[in-house]
Amino acid sequence: MPELGKYAVEVLSAYAASLVLLAALILLTLRRGRAARAALEEAEAEARRDA
Repeated sequence: MPELGKYAVEVLSAYAASLVLLAALILLTLRRGRAARAALEEAEAEARRDA
């Protein structure tokens, strides 16, 4: 790891915040994808029943 000097806390905090935000975005994307997939399957099943 490079020597960060007096800015070590700020740099490491920025890395940590970036990783937390990235993880949150990934989790939200996966959750929304599951919800969309479930809604699509429900709509397709309803369409099959009506046909």
